[in-house]
Amino acid sequence: MENRAVTMNRTEASVLSTNKVIRNTYVLLSMTLLFSAVTAGVSMALNLPHPGILITLVGYFGLLFLTTKLRNSAGGIVSIFALTGFMGYTLGPIISAYLAMPNGHAVVMQAMGGTAAIFLGLSGYALTTRKDFSFMGGFLMVGILVAFLAGLGAIFFSIPALSLAVSAMFVLLMSGLILHQTSEIIHGGETNYIMATVTLFVSIFNLFTSLLHLLGFMNND
Repeated sequence: MENRAVTMNRTEASVLSTNKVIRNTYVLLSMTLLFSAVTAGVSMALNLPHPGILITLVGYFGLLFLTTKLRNSAGGIVSIFALTGFMGYTLGPIISAYLAMPNGHAVVMQAMGGTAAIFLGLSGYALTTRKDFSFMGGFLMVGILVAFLAGLGAIFFSIPALSLAVSAMFVLLMSGLILHQTSEIIHGGETNYIMATVTLFVSIFNLFTSLLHLLGFMNND
């Protein structure tokens, strides 16, 4: 009986801990998405130029490294807002470019709606079914690395067809990453809500920009 009681207490503690991580993750994700939207709006209002691929990569990976290093301290909160704010700033000029296109407003709204639908649908599915998607981890890691390198090749060698293929790949990979990360939170594979938030934010960001690229191409005469 005593062992059974101990087991039940541990199970309850595990469930409470998981629920806390889920709650903290989605609260922080909401705040970072809002902050990123504000910085994107400011970037658009001030008509700021895009910093370029090199500064974007250095800024992103530098702030990502800092967030990872500070993930267990209060500094991690500051660094994740710096990271998401920077990503919002880089997104502003991209959205401005699409808004300047014919039907640009419709393209942006469609990309936003598609991103929201995919994220909410996949997150809701993982949370309600509680299926374990940890098996996808290795495939996603390799796939994202290949897509990232292919994306760089498309940029530096100016290959539009490859760029579209990479965007399509990222839509699928980010969808898988949302399922995987949500599953990791539910099953205790990810216990740090700062890192969980970073992964989900980056998934949403890349999903949105990839849909924007694909929809912009389809709507561009």
